[in-house]
Amino acid sequence: MEKMKVQELMVPVDRFPKLSDRATFYEALYALEHAQEQFLSGKAEQRILLVENEQGKVVAKMSPIDLIRGLETNYARVNTEQTIKHFGLSYIWKSMQKEYGLWEDPFKDLCRKANEVHIRDFIHPPQEGQIVSPDDTLAKCFHLFVMNRHDSLFVVQGADIVGLLRFTDVYHRMSQTMKACAS
Repeated sequence: MEKMKVQELMVPVDRFPKLSDRATFYEALYALEHAQEQFLSGKAEQRILLVENEQGKVVAKMSPIDLIRGLETNYARVNTEQTIKHFGLSYIWKSMQKEYGLWEDPFKDLCRKANEVHIRDFIHPPQEGQIVSPDDTLAKCFHLFVMNRHDSLFVVQGADIVGLLRFTDVYHRMSQTMKACAS
C-alpha cells in the first residue's frame, strides 16, 4: 500500500451525478435527495453530487452541510483564521455568532431563499488540504484525511478536477491489506 497511487483508487468525475452552479437552493436540495435515493436503492454507485460551472467543468462538490451553510449567508464573511486570532480559542463560537449574527434568522424567508439563492453564491472550490494529484501516494492522502477530516479529496490534474478519492475506498483497501497480513 505504501507505493499505491491515488489514481488506483480514485473515482473519475464522469461516474458522479452533477448539478449546475446556477441551480437554486431548492434544485440543489432536490438533487441531493434524488442522489441519496438512487444510491440507497442500488441504482447509483455514488451519492456525492459534483457541481459544474457553465463550461461543464467540475468546480466543487455539494453536500447537505453545504446546503445548510447556504441558509446562513453570513458564513461567507467569516474568516476563521482571523477570527481565532481575534477572539481566542475559548470564545470562538459565541464571539463568531455575535460578531457575524450567525443563525439569528436562518429560516427567515426560507421559501424565497429556496428559489432565489443559487449555489454558486455559497459553494466553495476545493482548498489546498482537499486536493491531491493522481500520482500522489496514499500516505499523503492518509495525512489529509486525518488532519482535515474530509470524506473525500479532489483529484486534480493540471487545472481540472478529474476525480475524487473517497475515504471509504481508502479505508476499505487498508482494511483488506491488514486482514491479508493477519492470515
